[in-house]
Formats: sequence, structure tokens, C-alpha cells
Amino acid sequence: MRPAADTGNAFAEYALSGEPGTEAFWSAARSPVSLPADDGDGWRTLFLWRGSRASIGFESWSDPVPLTRWADSDCWYAEVRMPARLRVTYQFLVGEQAYADPLNPHGAGGDRSIAATPDAPAQPHWPAVGADDTLPLPGTRIRWTSERLGGRRTVRVHAVAGGGPLVLLLDGDDWLYLHPAMTAFESAVAAGEMEPVTLVFLPSKDRLGEFGCDPALWEAVRDELLPLVAGSGVPADPERLVVAGQSLGGLSAMYAALDFPGLVSRVACQSPSFWWTPDAMASKDPLGGPVGGTMAARLRAERPDLSGLRIAFDVGEHEPQMLPHCELTETLVEEAGATVRVSRAAAGHDRAGWRHALLRDVAWALS
Repeated sequence: MRPAADTGNAFAEYALSGEPGTEAFWSAARSPVSLPADDGDGWRTLFLWRGSRASIGFESWSDPVPLTRWADSDCWYAEVRMPARLRVTYQFLVGEQAYADPLNPHGAGGDRSIAATPDAPAQPHWPAVGADDTLPLPGTRIRWTSERLGGRRTVRVHAVAGGGPLVLLLDGDDWLYLHPAMTAFESAVAAGEMEPVTLVFLPSKDRLGEFGCDPALWEAVRDELLPLVAGSGVPADPERLVVAGQSLGGLSAMYAALDFPGLVSRVACQSPSFWWTPDAMASKDPLGGPVGGTMAARLRAERPDLSGLRIAFDVGEHEPQMLPHCELTETLVEEAGATVRVSRAAAGHDRAGWRHALLRDVAWALS
């Protein structure tokens, strides 16, 4: 981070005019704005905040960055060094409260925004959604009271362009309330990049428990949830099921492909938690254990025939601790006979970076 100068119009190079803190300045201000770094490696990005002392919290990419006040005005700013190709979720932290960036139209829920460096790949099907916008929700709701998992949850179902193969979105509430997956899938289908599908948004109640290589979740999906979806009246093809999961959800999707091959044979997983072992979370460094964790150990020991599996892997370029775990598992899965697609996202461990891969890899899994 390089502080801006406190004399003159220090923000003029960012095409911002007026004296910081004045009404004229705020009426024309926008944030964040990126310029090439002075050494040509990456970007320096200006963030602005109007109010009291604050810092910027970045999701799984950087420690919080404190803001500097401009003179005695209500303008606070930071110039943050960013690498090439980065899309990241952030929020302004004021005491114990978190806020979206009111100068940025690209939001993710009510208290988060999305920044992207100019060289980050476009995400054409994901509309800009402000912090105050309400995302559309599928009209079909299934009240699922699970005997196998316990408790009740609401699962929403949406047929895109008349419906088709089932796409099970793990962590479904994130794709309903933070990122407009329903709208994005509709756009991708309308553009001819994907066949019509039926989306099932599965919320999680206990991510670590349900996604930690436990058969209970997938027994419940097979024996309880899918029959409810079939009886909901929404057109769907249950014989062509794609499971899409991120982080621990990606681990769970891969586990399902191993232990429930009759149910799951098409998978799209982003930044899967292949560092996982049953005792990893008790460690000071959960990602510092055996490379590939339990999943790689199983693949080596069991040598399964995965020739019926079609699986897409995607990992963020800016999550270096994840890469060894994912690279080993990707190799072992391909050696076991699966049809594999591997890509890297311009992001860290962040749903904002997983969005493009979600659409692309679901389409590929069905192709």
C-alpha cells in the first residue's frame, strides 16, 4: 500500500475531480479505481469511504487495510497494491459493523462489494447488483424435513427455459441471496452457452459436518430430497444430475462421486477443500497437513475406476496454499479414468471469482 500525497488534488490521476470531502467531489466520485502499478507489475487501486474511521476487509486475499483520512474531511482513502487478474469481495469495516461500498454498483449481498482489476476476465452473465437490490427468487419452494439429517430447511427450485438436467447447487443460499445465480443461468441459456437446466438451491445447516465426507448428506439427497423435487411439478431430468460445490462443498461433491457413483457422475467444483482430513480443523494450520488430504489418500489406496465421471476443477490463482492439494487430486482423478477439465480463476478463495467457472463448468459437465 502506498499512501497518497496530502497536498493538491492527489486523486486527479484517478480521474476524480474536486477537493476531497466536498459535495462536488462526492457527487462525481466512484470507487474502486485502478491504475497500473509504478513498476508495471499489477495494479494500484484507490478505495474511497465517506464517514468515520474504517478499514477494508478483503475476503480470503489480504489482511484488513486501514484507511487514511484526507485532512479534516469526511473522506477516507487507501491505495491498495493488487496483483494482475484479481476479482475480490470486500467490505468497509467500521467498528463491529460491515458495509458495502456505496460508490460501487457491484455488490454481493447487503454488506459486501466486488472489486476487479482491469485485466480480470469478464463475467458477462452476472449483472451488477447493488447492496440495496433484492435478488429474484425461484417461485417453487420445498419444505424439506430430513429424517436422515435432522431439522428442516427450505430448498428452492427453478426451471430455466422450461427446465432440463438437474443442477444441484451446494451452499444454495449464497447463490440465492449474495450472487444472482438464477439470473446468470438464464442469461447463459439464452445466449446458447448451455442447455436448459433445472436449478436446485440446497442450503447448508452445518457445512463442516455435512460436507466433511459423511454419507448422511448424500443418502438424504438421494432418498429424500430428489423424490421431493420430482414431486414438486417442476420439469427436470433426474438422470442427468450435475453437482456444483465450492470449498468444502467441492470436497463433498468429489466425495459423492466416489461413494455414490450411481447418483453423481457429473461434477463442477471450485477451490475444493482437498486439504481436508478428519482432524484438520483441530490443527493450527488446517491446510498444512498431508498434500491432498483424505481424498488423495483414498484415491491412492483404493484405485477406483472413475471412467464414468466427468468433473471440472477450478482453483483461484491467488490461493497458493490450495494449489498443491488441488493439483495432486486433479492428477489422481484423471489417472483413475475420469474425464477432467482443469482451470484457474482470477481470484482467491472467493465466490466472486467462482461465478464464471460455475456456469462454464456446469455447461461442460453436461456437454
